[in-house]
Amino acid sequence: MYKKLLFIASLLAFTMSVKAGDTLRYTLDQCHEFALQNSATARLQSEEVLAAKYSRQAALAAMFPRVSANGGYMWNSRKAHLVGDEQSVGSLGTARIDKDGNPSFDWSSDSWLSQQAAQWAGTILEWPIQFIQGGIGNVIGGGYQKLYNALTVDVQHVAVAQVGITQPIYLGGRLTQMYKIAKSAEKIANIRSTATHDDLIYKVDEAYWRMVSVAHKKELADQYHSLLCQLESDVTEAVKEGMATQSDLMKVMAKRGEADVKKLQAENGLTLSRMALAQVCGLSLGELFTVDDSGLNNTMLAADYIDAGMYVDRRSEMQLMEEIEKMAKSSAKLASAGLQPNILASANYIYTNPNAENGLKSDWKGHGFFSAGVVVNVPIAHADAILRYKAAKHAAKVATLKAEETRELLTLQITQANQKLMEAQQKIAMARLNQRNAEEVLRMARESYDAGMVTASELMAAQTAWLSAASEVVDAETEAKTLDTQMRKYLGQL
Repeated sequence: MYKKLLFIASLLAFTMSVKAGDTLRYTLDQCHEFALQNSATARLQSEEVLAAKYSRQAALAAMFPRVSANGGYMWNSRKAHLVGDEQSVGSLGTARIDKDGNPSFDWSSDSWLSQQAAQWAGTILEWPIQFIQGGIGNVIGGGYQKLYNALTVDVQHVAVAQVGITQPIYLGGRLTQMYKIAKSAEKIANIRSTATHDDLIYKVDEAYWRMVSVAHKKELADQYHSLLCQLESDVTEAVKEGMATQSDLMKVMAKRGEADVKKLQAENGLTLSRMALAQVCGLSLGELFTVDDSGLNNTMLAADYIDAGMYVDRRSEMQLMEEIEKMAKSSAKLASAGLQPNILASANYIYTNPNAENGLKSDWKGHGFFSAGVVVNVPIAHADAILRYKAAKHAAKVATLKAEETRELLTLQITQANQKLMEAQQKIAMARLNQRNAEEVLRMARESYDAGMVTASELMAAQTAWLSAASEVVDAETEAKTLDTQMRKYLGQL
């Protein structure tokens, strides 16, 4: 939504730009908007801010229960038999189940009935003994068949379903510190985004006022060229009337040739400065436009004394170091969490087929069951975790020292920037005074030349001095504007 509004505002500003002929005229605010819209770095920082935001939310969500569901199905070509198809029954014999599932029992030759059958073979008792032996074998085989069938599980279709919830109860403060680290990472992303914004604004201002400076110098070069052209014309007439020598004319023509070069240099400089500003703003390098210089004289006044310490906390560099220090301290606490107990609680609802609700059956009619438990892990001898904790503590100390060093450097930087701004304002005052004096000298020299009291060379010297003084004013004013932006950046006021 914000990007849409910014685009609409820029579009309106674009269509409402004041035109000089067919050339667009951009203000400083418009150049700021163009740069922010077209900057790939600004868009990259915006994405990093969003990534850090969701990482923080993920760290927070890790403190809440996790609910998951799992399911599985497997088809098997055969059933599972918990007993074999052949089983020895002591000294009596062996019970068997054939491939068709039919039972049988083979009497051992060492069994009592087998011995009796062998002893009474060929007698009248042979048949009754064999009848008894066969009957008992059928009973044993049938019993084993029932046992075999009862311990046969249909696992051709196996299904498992589970729904569970897991809740961390205590992880040594690990989750809390991870959230703090993610929160600091989000702040760092926002700080870097702001710093990128401020750097871009500063670059635009620098290129903008450089173009203003070159444009003013081009105007001065044009005026200077016009003055020399007029002087050349006057000297030419004076030579015709015998009031000046050919040498005087040659000096003026040489000076006018130098003015031609300066004028060309100023035009080329304006083209290059316009392209540089267009590049920073993301505009076409070939686009023709002018800039509004109405704010050239509106420069922030430097203070005789400024409490730099009260502005340091606003600086993105200081905020960045503070967040890095917080992350380092949280990392140390996170390392200490590896030395503390971990407690997790879980609850599950599980359904299986075959089910063991009443025997082991594959009838899809069983009911699932609930389970709940707590897992506790207590580290006892973890030398690596102890060493990591010590390393993290020293890293946090390093971050604290760097933050203190950064505070001192930023305080010095703000003080120096304020002093430079004061010096720039003094330069402007002196340059303007020199310009007024040069204008007065030029006026008097022109009047004296018209009256025949000074030579053309003296008038040209006055014109050159006027050009130099006017250029110094432009340089001082544009330098002050750049320092003004720099000072507002250092004070966190961009």
